[in-house]
Amino acid sequence: MTGQSLPLQGMGILVTRPERQAEELCRLIEAQGGRAIRFPTLEILPSRDPAAALAVIDHLDDYELAIFTSANAVSLGLELLLSRRPLPPDWPVFAIGKATARALAKYGIDNCRTSGRGADSEALLALPELQAVAGKGIVIFRGEGGREVLGETLRARSARIGQAVVYRRSKPAFCPDDLLQYWARGEIQAVIATSNESLQNLLAMVGAAGRLWLLDTPLVVVSERARSLALQLGFSHLPLLAREASDAAIVAALSQLPLNQKSARARHDG
Repeated sequence: MTGQSLPLQGMGILVTRPERQAEELCRLIEAQGGRAIRFPTLEILPSRDPAAALAVIDHLDDYELAIFTSANAVSLGLELLLSRRPLPPDWPVFAIGKATARALAKYGIDNCRTSGRGADSEALLALPELQAVAGKGIVIFRGEGGREVLGETLRARSARIGQAVVYRRSKPAFCPDDLLQYWARGEIQAVIATSNESLQNLLAMVGAAGRLWLLDTPLVVVSERARSLALQLGFSHLPLLAREASDAAIVAALSQLPLNQKSARARHDG
């Protein structure tokens, strides 16, 4: 509005999301007056072993329902699946988090089940439909590595589990020099990290030269686990916790920072 500053006016925000997933978040930051500084700390690549996922996909009719763990699992999983066969008709589909549900909707799957209580495995596992699953076949579309709580819990409930590992995360090739110059000029007022792996990669990528700058910069995360990790890594400020992993919720969390936040001060190492 005329005569009023936008919530992020004059703030430089470091966005660490993978390149293809960062655009909408950067657009929202800039619409609120901020400057989005893109520095992806994760690269999303196809699985090293697509044959294993295809073996599961070729037997989809043996499964009563599917779970997608992330938007990446949707895009790479459905790309692989639809290259082979159509989706089974009337297939119950579950999604971890609203971002995953939105990704499924782009493929016409707009009636998926998700939890309104959180964007993690525990929230999904609390759904009534996933309680009595003894003997049911459940296929999980996911990435390499990561937490095993989803599959382990469903197996403990006597479900038959198929794992379709359809993507992997990698630390991008990078040169941190330009990023360190932003900090040296005092132009980064907050950092966004939407996964533990992206936060750990960022700390490794900035190296010893950028470590103190990073740890002194306010951080926005999307889970309590990430907040705990940040404190263990030595961040000076209690990270702000977005109420969910959506772009709008992350920008709302950023808006809680004072407009004159200058915690990421320029330093001269002599």
